[in-house]
Amino acid sequence: MDLQALKNKYDIIGNDPVLNEALETAVKFAPTGLSVLIQGESGVGKESFARIIHQFSTRRQNAFFAVNCGALPRELVNSELFGHVKGSFTGAVETRKGYFEEADGGTLFLDEIAELPLESQALLLRVLQSGEYRKVGSNKVDHTDVRVVAATNVHLYEAVKRGKFREDLYFRLSAAQIRIPPLRDRKSDIYLLFRKFTSDFSEVNGMCKISLRPDAIRLLEQYRWPGNIRQLQGFTQSLTAQVSVKVTPTHQRIELGAQDLMPFMPREEGEPIPALYEGPQPSSAFNADERQAVFKAIFDLKQEVEALKARLDRRSLPAPPAPVEEEAEWQGQDEMPDQGSIVHMEPRENPEESLSVRRKEEDLIRQALEKYHGNRKKAAEELGMSERTLYRKLPPEYRKK
Repeated sequence: MDLQALKNKYDIIGNDPVLNEALETAVKFAPTGLSVLIQGESGVGKESFARIIHQFSTRRQNAFFAVNCGALPRELVNSELFGHVKGSFTGAVETRKGYFEEADGGTLFLDEIAELPLESQALLLRVLQSGEYRKVGSNKVDHTDVRVVAATNVHLYEAVKRGKFREDLYFRLSAAQIRIPPLRDRKSDIYLLFRKFTSDFSEVNGMCKISLRPDAIRLLEQYRWPGNIRQLQGFTQSLTAQVSVKVTPTHQRIELGAQDLMPFMPREEGEPIPALYEGPQPSSAFNADERQAVFKAIFDLKQEVEALKARLDRRSLPAPPAPVEEEAEWQGQDEMPDQGSIVHMEPRENPEESLSVRRKEEDLIRQALEKYHGNRKKAAEELGMSERTLYRKLPPEYRKK
């Protein structure tokens, strides 16, 4: 099997060993006829694996249907899967085939299978074991020959323990499993995907492609991408639309460094920014809003560290390991000399930086107190700290009030 040809056919980008192993497993399961369970977070590309299994099976000439179980109305799940007869419920004005009848001889991909009601899970187990099912409102037993490939973004056995998923159905499906790694575990593939997405988007819209310098690549890799490939694609397209310009004979590509990329990086509510940039540029290179955002992130991070220290009851924390940088896999001629670096927050601070941060803390506290007309409780909530901590950090002019 030519793994790269398989990736090209199904538009799968990446060379991570875990991804390659998942693809090889899918091809091995394909001709067996086994039901397969694909596990992976939302946005990792589970449907592509289901299509690969179908294409390499003996059913490739027959139908492939993809069904999102989470999108089916709860009261119509059984009708959608198994069909119904005329008059079986309000609105059933004619007899209708379900997916198991439509996919007879082919493959049915059931995405988000954990969302199926328990009643529907029992009916699914029966059709997996015997090929038998009944349309809603019918007493006639029908037969089908369908290969089921299921997918989930939740831990199914945990759902079994909570009584949300049938144990017998879980064991029926889990005999053949494929795990697709999240994007945060495929750091070396992130820039390859970025380049693919910006190239495709730019070509369609007649815009310059975006390439990143090494420091910007590291910034991209340090973010955890909770939405995985789907999120990275949307981010890349949005970035290209905002930063790029129309292609001209002399202008084909735009290069971005970490400082250029940082303002566009996604933020997660309630979390600090994924990385802080220290480049050769002086602080004046940032505008006022960007400086404010950076200091706010430092401020929030310090609050989290203080809370953690309190929970550990003053026990000393082990020194963090030195960050290990992973080189991105380059393709083409986009390598550029390193123009900056991404750094992690270190425990030690020089006096000038520490003083600057303290001043910024006081500025943020002043702003919060002014916003709430001196109400310390509301100001503390705004800043994510206790009133006691706020009182200890009050600027001098507020301490006597």
